[in-house]
Amino acid sequence: MPLDGISISAVVSELNKTIIGGRVDKAAQPERDEIILPIRAGGENRRLLLSANPSQPRVCLTKDARPSPLQAPMFAMTLRKHLAGGRVVSVAQPGFERIVRIHIQAANELGDYVERVLTAELMGKHSNIILTDEKGLILDSVKHVPAQMSSVRQVLPGREYAYPPGGGKLNPLELPDGAFIAVFDAPGDVPGLIYKSLTGISPAAANEICFRAGIDLGARAETLADADKRGLLAVFNDIMRGVREEGYTCAVIISPHGRLIDFSAIDLTHISGERRPFESPSEMIEFFYAERDALYRRNQKTADLRRVVQTNIERCVKKCELYERGLRDAAERDSLKLWGELITANIYAIKRGMTRFSARNFYDEAGGDVDIRLDPQLSPAENAQRYFNRYNKEKRAFAALREQLRQNDEELRYLEEVSNAVGNCVTEADAAEIRDELAEQGFIKRQDRGAGKGGGRGRKKAAPVSAPMKFISSDGCEIYVGKNNRQNDELTLRFASAGDIWMHAKNIPGSHVIIRANGQTPPDKTLTEAAHLAAYFSKARHSAQVPVDYTRRKYVKKPSGAKPGLVIYTDNSTAYVTPDEGVIRRMAERS
Repeated sequence: MPLDGISISAVVSELNKTIIGGRVDKAAQPERDEIILPIRAGGENRRLLLSANPSQPRVCLTKDARPSPLQAPMFAMTLRKHLAGGRVVSVAQPGFERIVRIHIQAANELGDYVERVLTAELMGKHSNIILTDEKGLILDSVKHVPAQMSSVRQVLPGREYAYPPGGGKLNPLELPDGAFIAVFDAPGDVPGLIYKSLTGISPAAANEICFRAGIDLGARAETLADADKRGLLAVFNDIMRGVREEGYTCAVIISPHGRLIDFSAIDLTHISGERRPFESPSEMIEFFYAERDALYRRNQKTADLRRVVQTNIERCVKKCELYERGLRDAAERDSLKLWGELITANIYAIKRGMTRFSARNFYDEAGGDVDIRLDPQLSPAENAQRYFNRYNKEKRAFAALREQLRQNDEELRYLEEVSNAVGNCVTEADAAEIRDELAEQGFIKRQDRGAGKGGGRGRKKAAPVSAPMKFISSDGCEIYVGKNNRQNDELTLRFASAGDIWMHAKNIPGSHVIIRANGQTPPDKTLTEAAHLAAYFSKARHSAQVPVDYTRRKYVKKPSGAKPGLVIYTDNSTAYVTPDEGVIRRMAERS
């Protein structure tokens, strides 16, 4: 979700406790719409991030030291000119809007100290970062808004700064009880009336007010009783009291499958999922957007791999349909052999020129007759031989189709394993390993990783090295998980010893899991936690009661000529688990 007024108020509260009186250093502009202000405050070096990115506008303290362009953009140069060496005086959130104003006292060209204001407007595609002087005139902004773009409000150097239009919304921090109750005099759904009438209240916060008051999220204002309105008012006042007293509860909500759902500075009890708490709103915001950016980057880097794998999976599915149709057609081959034998057995009763002949089927206990078509241009013996030849041809075709179907099924299973591995990619090295594997198997062309001097071909650049994932169980046992087929082979066939425990989701594409057991029997809790890993890092991640096979490593073999990651095993047992993201996260934290 974008930052709402409540989350912004938490950030403003944090900044007033951490950077007031701090000295501003040289501003940086790592992205076209992002500013980082280094500030020395309280004996610590801090970085204040202001982003006007349309999809993720935010203000927060950051630990990310992103490199700046070699030549600073004009806006960064303006900030350096007017803010460098200045002191942060205050940080404010006017009218509970999605606006943060940072007041900085800095020296002007004459050496006199004057106040500059750096304003971050966090409003989606209309987000902006604006610097104004002591008279409220705009010195510069990240985005210029001329009259051609907006006839309501221009943002240009030399113009007087004005707040964005508020749309007639009410400030929830200064709202009388009667004014809140009056919101529901208009027709409409209750959550919608709340967030459309009050500044800084997001749809999620409006839903939370309704949920805590026991009001259905789809309820209409026309159906509310006076008691319902008083209940909504009580919850609203309780939340606003927490904001005034700075009693924030910063947390990111994560789904059972590890997907980021939302973040907020108040507890969104109407949303189910695991709460990951944070001590400060900046840490919460940094985590949320860093995770989202990492997911976006992973998807971008593996998009070509997913496309190649999916295309080949679809090709295999179509080939499977063709082979199965061919097998069904070839299933009539036994009739061809029967017809040839019946013609041979009745050869003296058949004359050249006949087009059909009816013969008793001596293979049928009921003694039924079989009607056989004949070629009048052929002799009886030639008709029989024609059916025998067709039978032998169909027999060879059936055997070839069965082998082709077997190979196609093996390739499909392999590609599904690769598809699962692509989903497990975390680093560039993970993607590079899968890309090399697909090249070895002939699915993509191998890319030249380097060139020699003078532009000619030289020694190939070494591929990035990727390592399997490592987890520690509650009992202190080491558990390893392969992220792709190469790692699966390495873990199972070379890393694991004969007495270790091997796990894999039963008949489901997924990762190999190894429990370092050294011949001992691991505790039941370790086996269960490892089964969670095997189920989670498989195609059944979002399923319940996933079957997971496990056995000693010595019972796992790789057939000769099998594709990477494919093995067979015996002497196994099966456990059933529903993947739990919390269990996996706790094991990861121990490693």
